[in-house]
Amino acid sequence: MTRDQMFAHLRAANDVAREAAAHGHHPFGCVLVGPDDRILMRQGNINTVRHAETELSRRAADAYPPDFLWSCTLVTTGEPCAMCTGTLYWANIGRLVYGFEETKLLALTGDHAENPTMNLSSRTVLGSGQKPVEVHGPIPEMEEELLAPHIGFWQR
Repeated sequence: MTRDQMFAHLRAANDVAREAAAHGHHPFGCVLVGPDDRILMRQGNINTVRHAETELSRRAADAYPPDFLWSCTLVTTGEPCAMCTGTLYWANIGRLVYGFEETKLLALTGDHAENPTMNLSSRTVLGSGQKPVEVHGPIPEMEEELLAPHIGFWQR
């Protein structure tokens, strides 16, 4: 995936995040991109436990064979939490692209009860496994754009 493709898919994921927020959900979004650069699935956050990346990974695992998913990329606005990263791993999705780090989100959410962030990077979670999942992120040039839906959201 080229840098321009990453940018385009991160913007698509951010559109999903904005839509989730418009429906009263947390402003997170992700897309599953196939090996031909087509978006196969979109998913926004549902609640504190049903995160966008976890839901998408589960749906993808039900819809596609593991060998195909290994050639796919999960593109998400923010760095996935440990739960989401683990689900991506078990779903056999071979690549992860994220826009901003979990630490950037923590600076906005503080100790908000609906987002008790964990200081555990996706690289650390994936590095503990046996499969070499490829990780790209953060993408500093896009952080401000991708964090925009979170500005003010967590102070409600």
